[in-house]
Amino acid sequence: FHIRIPRMFGAIAAGMGLSCAGVILQTVMNNSLASPNTIGVNSGAGFAVMIGLAFFHGRAAHNAIFAFTGAFLTTLLIFALAYMADSKRTTIILAGITVSSFLSAGINTVKLLSDDITLNLTTFMIGSLSDITTKTLFAPGIAIVIAVIISCFFGSHMNVLSLGDVARSLGIPVSLLRFLLLMLSSILAGCVVSYAGLLSFVGLIVPHIARRLFGNDMRLLVPLCALLGASFVLFCDTLGRVIAAPYELPAGIILSFVGGPFFLYLLLGKKGG
Repeated sequence: FHIRIPRMFGAIAAGMGLSCAGVILQTVMNNSLASPNTIGVNSGAGFAVMIGLAFFHGRAAHNAIFAFTGAFLTTLLIFALAYMADSKRTTIILAGITVSSFLSAGINTVKLLSDDITLNLTTFMIGSLSDITTKTLFAPGIAIVIAVIISCFFGSHMNVLSLGDVARSLGIPVSLLRFLLLMLSSILAGCVVSYAGLLSFVGLIVPHIARRLFGNDMRLLVPLCALLGASFVLFCDTLGRVIAAPYELPAGIILSFVGGPFFLYLLLGKKGG
């Protein structure tokens, strides 16, 4: 009740949140390589959490609020940079890498300048589910579940949005819809970062696997991504506890081992496409 169950539900919520955030970002930005990790959303949430820890001394509710704010502002920044330059796939990814590097430097700077922060920075940057408690999971967990449920109701709208300019001709308020979806993805990614750190590649891998298995209908894809993401993170966390017993590998390391080669496969497999 104090260790295993909170950790299990933390893994499930993290997988649901990041995978749904990934599929939403890929739809809004019309980019199959977009995810909370690749475009810097996680780093924005992490930087905001560090700022919150420096001023509010690690209260869980404040962490979730700061993480959402950082994720949302970073998402808007990347979207604006891509819009001002061009909408090419490489532009969004390179802008995300640049912003993510800058924010990662900010995370390290805040940690070095503030001696009051008790957070293990190495574990936070990798992403881990080992220190989850009911108290730290309660607020972000509820927010993730609510945001996932709301995202499911936007499935038909995202189907239309994926058609590009056709959505405007059908009378869909594209700008408002994109804003609402970006806010949802920021809530999902930010809340995960607030208690699990910078878990990577879930939002990239799971949507692609789900599309291969279940097709492109967003009405089915969003809830199935949530279920698949929850299973994936839970499996990786369990594997990290078992594979090096009695020691433990953080879930973020297992996810990176799986996600790195998969990301390269996507880059190389899309060549000329």
